[in-house]
Amino acid sequence: MSVPCVAVARERGETVRSRLADADALDGDHQIAVDGDTIYIPVAGRDRVPADLTDRVVERDAEARDRPTTPAEILGYEPSLERLGDIVIVDEDDDERANAIADAVMAADLPCETVLNRASPIEGELRVRQWDVLAGNGTETVHREYGHEFLLDVAEVYFSPRLATERHRVVEQVESGESAIDMFAGVGPYAVPMAARGADVVACDLNERAVEYLRENAARNGVADRVTAIAGDVRDLADSHAGTADRLVMNLPHSADEFLETAVALAGDDCVVHYYDIQHEDDPFGPGRRAIETAAGDAYAVEVETERVVRSYAPHEYNVCLDVRLTRLDG
Repeated sequence: MSVPCVAVARERGETVRSRLADADALDGDHQIAVDGDTIYIPVAGRDRVPADLTDRVVERDAEARDRPTTPAEILGYEPSLERLGDIVIVDEDDDERANAIADAVMAADLPCETVLNRASPIEGELRVRQWDVLAGNGTETVHREYGHEFLLDVAEVYFSPRLATERHRVVEQVESGESAIDMFAGVGPYAVPMAARGADVVACDLNERAVEYLRENAARNGVADRVTAIAGDVRDLADSHAGTADRLVMNLPHSADEFLETAVALAGDDCVVHYYDIQHEDDPFGPGRRAIETAAGDAYAVEVETERVVRSYAPHEYNVCLDVRLTRLDG
């Protein structure tokens, strides 16, 4: 059967396969093949292939691959699962059902070391939750995303793998030489790849443990020289970093509006703000836009460049992002 494949030199095979896996582009139904010095890696569709590899996509006959045993095949139904590094996360109130899913995950042909069940909602100022360890041991893992690695402990920091595509969208806009401030940086999923694109990044978070991981992640991804990690309240940066930012990331959707005065103080003469919000479907972007305009006052012209629904958050509520350009007004 003819399927789209990325064709690259054999010695680049594992590097390219890893990149395609990070982009969720691999076709698991067909086998990778080698012909001479070229390796052919089946992909799920041309639209999923990273832009710099699209010219390597060819049509080629590929043999079907036996699917590995899945938890669904063992259980007889499709459980709701989320992967984070080598951790599989379930979300079940019924202990018996949760343990059955964990057993099926560990028995299946999945690269998994630990199965966790959510034991509480996200709580507190540091946005962490409690976990039940159903199988394996520990809550620390290494998550890989668009070619970068992030060490983290889900019991000590907030991290959502579901936002990978959104983070990549923002990072792709960053230009070398920019000064960026990630106001609520966590373990660095925005800060590290922005630095990898050549930006100088100040990354702040209230969670001291998250900042420790952030420093480690900057080092393991080779950008420690371009990331300044600060533990504390970002409002304390308003004086020392006033007027320095070409780009601001405000990924604290429940309360980012409380920090808009600080964002305006940090903004340079021409600054793009990525403002995350959670609002009702009737007017998902209006409250954020109006809050930014109020905070900017007479100091900046406000241009909303992008209004984007990131994901559904709750019934009739959306997690949204506004990309907003602030341009300083004379006088």
